[in-house]
Amino acid sequence: MTDLVIGADGLPRCAWGSSTPDYAIYHDTEWGRPLRGDDALYERMTLEAFQSGLSWLTILRKRPAFRLAFDEFHIPTVARYDDADVTRLLADAGIVRNRAKIEAAIANARAALELPEGLSALLWSFAPEPRPVRPASFAELAPITPESTAMAKALKKRGFRFVGPTTAYALMQATGMVDDHIVGCHVTLPSAA
Repeated sequence: MTDLVIGADGLPRCAWGSSTPDYAIYHDTEWGRPLRGDDALYERMTLEAFQSGLSWLTILRKRPAFRLAFDEFHIPTVARYDDADVTRLLADAGIVRNRAKIEAAIANARAALELPEGLSALLWSFAPEPRPVRPASFAELAPITPESTAMAKALKKRGFRFVGPTTAYALMQATGMVDDHIVGCHVTLPSAA
């Protein structure tokens, strides 16, 4: 089973989670754990959008700089960003300096403020029923699901940007809306309910 490896610590984990120490920490402590809260989910949505076309490891290593640059992803604060903030962010070497993604992050904060139910409730409304068993391999997983497609469509309808079905599914994986840890992985997840 190549999708499951025994790490240097003797623990079985999803193979990607053993490739670097940064990934091992992220895999073991965050990925797939149910996450709620508007600002927390806005951060993850934003980071997933910035990751598009890049390695997640790049984003993970820049995460502290992203948090500083985007005021800890506090939605009302980011929603008030203006052209001066865009210029500031484009000059920040600690983050990914992509104008379209920066402008999308700001637009998404503004769109999140407009959600009567809040971002967390909206995103979690697309979580599928938990599967009865974990996948045996990553080959069983599709990068796009009906739920991620519906989530992306609903977000775009509400003015969100850089949230296609693949990014939506990555967000679902990262925030515990789905459990895509491989059978045998040592990570035990709390219930998403």
